[in-house]
Amino acid sequence: MTHDPLSVKVDEIEFYVDLGAERILATQKAGQKIAVEIKSFIGASEISDFYVALGQTLTYRSALRKKYPERILYLAISEDVYQDFFIRPFIQEIIAEHRLKLLIFEPIKEEVLLWKE
Repeated sequence: MTHDPLSVKVDEIEFYVDLGAERILATQKAGQKIAVEIKSFIGASEISDFYVALGQTLTYRSALRKKYPERILYLAISEDVYQDFFIRPFIQEIIAEHRLKLLIFEPIKEEVLLWKE
């Protein structure tokens, strides 16, 4: 991990992406700089939580493009949230349309289960 949180300032607006890190890609044996926004989806409404996560992710991605274009943004969600909500066909369409990258993790073990490009 390189930043906790990663601060990004654009036009006097400051954003704080949860984590900045360097991911080692086994196939390339090179470091890839990433930023990770972690969302818990513990609100009263999954769809409201999704609206917030989507808007925040798109905004952060735009800010990162301006200030840290080498960083790739991932939206991190737990395996339970992924299985209960994110696998729904319409949500998958939205993810594809906006080219969101997901990091699915197991919160108890603090283990990354899947990188969805």
